[in-house]
Amino acid sequence: MNNLKLIERYCLWDDLSTYDPYDIWKTDIGIKVKQLYYRNKYLGLLPAGALTIFDLYINNNLRLGYKKQEYPIVRAQAALTLMNLYKKEPKPVYLEYAKKHIDWLLANSSKGYSGYSWGLNFDWVYSANEIYNKNIPFSTHTPYPLEAMVNYYKLTKDDRLLEPIKSLFLFLEKDLKIMQEDEEKLIVSYGVSRDRIVTNANSYVMYMYALLLDFFPDKRGYIQGKIGKLYNFLVSVQQADGSWIYSPYDGNSFIDCFHSAFVLKNIIKTNQLLSLPQSTQIVQKGYKYLLENFLNEDKMLFRRFSKANKISLVKFDLYDNAEMLNLAFLMDDKNLLEKLEKSIRLNFIQKEKIGSTIEIFGSLKNINHLRWAAMPYLHALSNVEGQVCVE
Repeated sequence: MNNLKLIERYCLWDDLSTYDPYDIWKTDIGIKVKQLYYRNKYLGLLPAGALTIFDLYINNNLRLGYKKQEYPIVRAQAALTLMNLYKKEPKPVYLEYAKKHIDWLLANSSKGYSGYSWGLNFDWVYSANEIYNKNIPFSTHTPYPLEAMVNYYKLTKDDRLLEPIKSLFLFLEKDLKIMQEDEEKLIVSYGVSRDRIVTNANSYVMYMYALLLDFFPDKRGYIQGKIGKLYNFLVSVQQADGSWIYSPYDGNSFIDCFHSAFVLKNIIKTNQLLSLPQSTQIVQKGYKYLLENFLNEDKMLFRRFSKANKISLVKFDLYDNAEMLNLAFLMDDKNLLEKLEKSIRLNFIQKEKIGSTIEIFGSLKNINHLRWAAMPYLHALSNVEGQVCVE
């Protein structure tokens, strides 16, 4: 099946509900075990390990006790994917389904906030005593629907999207919290409370402000100032070797592939909308780090961690490789683009089904899990459609 048919197979549907690698951690027992693990790693390690093994090796195909559900990020990436195809071949069906996905997003945004916004759509334990409830929007998830709406508006001039697009400015200004700010730098929250400082989250906020520039010509100077301060923060926490720690002020944090790729992606795409000083050097340094520290050249796949803070049964994950495929496109790295696309097909796609995880013994798991990470892969593939050869 060629790239185009593969994308159509997964994106041209009214219902995009899906199973997810996080299903086990959404159950009552999963929530309790994860809280225990965050409270005491030594006490929580055994039950957490048992649930992980159960999910990965016993219940991975059966999905007993789990329910498929919709995720805003899946709808947004499906819309973005179809619009990428439409720009190359303007089939009405692509725009028709992009609109359906955006309509779903508008009807299923987080409720009670200053502007349209979106989150995970499930309860997420992120510390021993704290849970993000399913309605809470995030700085990392909201950019995808915003980008989808902006792209659709530019293609169609559909005025009904102006109000939700512009409302995102209020979300950025009123709902996200300022964690730190001075004359040079700005750091904002991950969610809508003073929760935690996460590098890629601030790169997404920077990109959201950049997407809104054309919609607020009277606030252009103010928005440029916000972008500049957020960018300065990202530059300030890039390490000498080019890497970014996930949570830069947390001594127990990690460095992984796809979150690092997020930061680079958002710097590149922001720079396309507003020139960022020295961004070429910053990006090249970060890209070099990813190539040198994550790429397994024998398999031509990117691994998850260069600095880990927990044990993992995952050998390779599609999410890392999907984001690196997208980054190779943005970097115009045709050599990596060609090799990585072929390797992803060889290792993650079997009989038109997309797996997300290659576990430590080499088996492909988490089949057709759209959020993590079939849809990020298809989105990346839609960018490179026509640029890589499929055998």
